[in-house]
Amino acid sequence: MPQTVLITGSSSGIGEATALLFHQRGWNVIATMRNPGERKTRLHEIDAIEKIHLDVLDTASMDAALEQALAKFSRIDVLVNNAGYGLVGPFEASTPEQIRRQFDTNLFGLMELTRRILPHFRENRHGTLINVASIGGRLTFPLYSLYHGTKWALEGFSESLQHELRPFGIRVKIIEPGPIKTDFYDRSMEIMRNDELTIYDEFVTRRMKNMTRSVTLGLQPRAVAKTIVRAASTRSWKLRYPVGSMGMLVMRRLLPDRLFNGIIRLAT
Repeated sequence: MPQTVLITGSSSGIGEATALLFHQRGWNVIATMRNPGERKTRLHEIDAIEKIHLDVLDTASMDAALEQALAKFSRIDVLVNNAGYGLVGPFEASTPEQIRRQFDTNLFGLMELTRRILPHFRENRHGTLINVASIGGRLTFPLYSLYHGTKWALEGFSESLQHELRPFGIRVKIIEPGPIKTDFYDRSMEIMRNDELTIYDEFVTRRMKNMTRSVTLGLQPRAVAKTIVRAASTRSWKLRYPVGSMGMLVMRRLLPDRLFNGIIRLAT
């Protein structure tokens, strides 16, 4: 009997590639997105993939999506928490509303959906929770302070959660992509600006150019999708799955802060 996966943020990029790959591997796929009827994606060409409305800022949509998914397939084996976006720029230029939305989308919405699916996983004494974090959950770059805040929090949340869910047969996995060639830097990124705060302009211009250049060297979304499917398919209790940029993570672990942070400042 095929297993069933529910994926958030499936309208493009990593989420779309992951839904397609799970389908190709014979899984039942529930691809959720904020506006499933707004624009056609590659997923809309495949009738077997369920396209369902789910907004991580709307708890009612979470309940409706889970109810619809369970009515269709009776059981969910894997939840892939992929929805998110990046708020980029000088922290001083941020507004309280931007800060709240960044954490609500990348962290609190994920937590709320996770809390809602756990009773189903516990009842079955089976389930895998896959949280798409980032290399930015273990090291930092300039102008990403709020985005990093959500991803570092997600790392801690996931690492702690694995301990309390393991007795129920529930696995927790963290996916840590490096730079990926997606529309994240167009559709899924918001730049913080304040016309009265120009002191950062030169710094921001230089860093954004370097960031754009690093993205051109990034991996395709399918590389992340392959790692997600592998993490979902294994019976291993392995927690972290980096995708690309392993060299950066190794340096972060081995080098003293002063040296590593100096490298970051030179590189960015």
